[in-house]
Amino acid sequence: MAKTSVIARSQKKVKYSTRKVNRCFKCGRKHGFMRDFELCRICFREMANQGLIPGIQKSSW
Repeated sequence: MAKTSVIARSQKKVKYSTRKVNRCFKCGRKHGFMRDFELCRICFREMANQGLIPGIQKSSW
């Protein structure tokens, strides 16, 4: 879980677009970020297994 100050800093408008940091809106993690869902891989997996993300199923073959 990221510190509150780090999350607040990432939400501010940046001076240059290359400084933008994508963070998970649920936990604040910046690595393993999925742009389509705005979640990190860990939160994505938890929410998908609980059925909270529509259209996502656990794959099996």
